[in-house]
Amino acid sequence: MLAIHPKPKPRLRSWHPPIVANLQTISSLPFKTRVFPATKTTNTLNESNETERSSAGKIKRLVLSKEGRTKLNSYPDREFYSYPRFVTHVDDGFISTLTNLYQEMLRPDSEILDLMSSWVSHLPKQAVYKRIVGHGLNAQELARNPRLDYFFVKDLNQDQKLELESSSFDAVLCTVSVQYLQQPEKVFAEVFRVLRPGGVFIVSFSNRLFYEKAISAWRDGTGYSRVQLVVQYFQSVEGFTQAEIIRKLPAAAAGPQQEKSPFSWIMRLLGLVSGSDPFYAVVAYKNFKPVYE
Repeated sequence: MLAIHPKPKPRLRSWHPPIVANLQTISSLPFKTRVFPATKTTNTLNESNETERSSAGKIKRLVLSKEGRTKLNSYPDREFYSYPRFVTHVDDGFISTLTNLYQEMLRPDSEILDLMSSWVSHLPKQAVYKRIVGHGLNAQELARNPRLDYFFVKDLNQDQKLELESSSFDAVLCTVSVQYLQQPEKVFAEVFRVLRPGGVFIVSFSNRLFYEKAISAWRDGTGYSRVQLVVQYFQSVEGFTQAEIIRKLPAAAAGPQQEKSPFSWIMRLLGLVSGSDPFYAVVAYKNFKPVYE
């Protein structure tokens, strides 16, 4: 049975389904956005009420090939993450942009699942949320995260089932970790299941990665292709709204001679160039489904 570890905080209140506010685009964010309007997902195979109701959250197609799911380091991820890393994997500019995004998109008093989390969640410090549940691969990191009320340890590449109640979260976050998922279609389907109608899934990432642990489809890609890959993950699951792409690309921080260096891309990858982290986020909502009598 999955172990859920409560953090030493005041007892949580029982939850009641919140009234979901109108979904709005985040035009006030200080960077360019590409906004795709939400569209109602329809079932074209069978228009019966039962099929319409049961189709949401189903995987429509697989995005990755068998080769695209492979990793250079094939040892279990639990071994790779067996010791804690109390570092931030992106620069201050990325973190600031992400925190501002959360400030815009997450309602106060929300219930949040921080998927593939660590010792920090990058949530706005002043924001108060009803419940934050963390997931990751290292219990020491998760125990040190001050924003988590509970956490659990699970390898999503071994078992994608989230032992959480359906429709129990208003938001799910996945920060700089989507590149390690070998079964992203199944994980995104599980995220859909645990989200409440109107709930949001925010997937953010940069150009940094543990190269040997990222899947082949991600390692071999570019910033553009990686964004499109995450969009396809959302599209593979019935019921998500069309994806909203958010990007903030930094100005060139290196001088001309450094840019010409054959090692410049390695320096950016390792974060050795100040302000080198581009920001990408792909966001979609769980569509409202009609209630049938």
